[in-house]
Amino acid sequence: QVQLLESGGGLVQAGGSLRLSCAASGRIFSINTMGWYRQAPGKQRELVASMPSGGFANYADSVKGRFTISRDNAKNTVYLQMNSLKPEDTAVYYCSLDQWFLSVIQNFWGQGTQVTVTS
Repeated sequence: QVQLLESGGGLVQAGGSLRLSCAASGRIFSINTMGWYRQAPGKQRELVASMPSGGFANYADSVKGRFTISRDNAKNTVYLQMNSLKPEDTAVYYCSLDQWFLSVIQNFWGQGTQVTVTS
């Protein structure tokens, strides 16, 4: 099993910045994808950004140019730097990790961290 522990959410004014962190522990394989999703009230969970262990970042169009995902593979940690925050970025942000094991993809989620952006 894999555990994901998120931190860094909070309340910020529009235009401000926050940095989310997610530390993974447990049975983690070297080849995996870590990412961030978010879910606003009444909406479906959506991808914000993801990054494979040896590849390039992928971003939702709504956050391109404002958010940056990065990871420290040695620490099994992924970060999300969020700049120029907007009220529409308000959501619960979830960390995710996907990895293959015996031809089956395993998917793990963190407990979520609230991000609230006020106008």
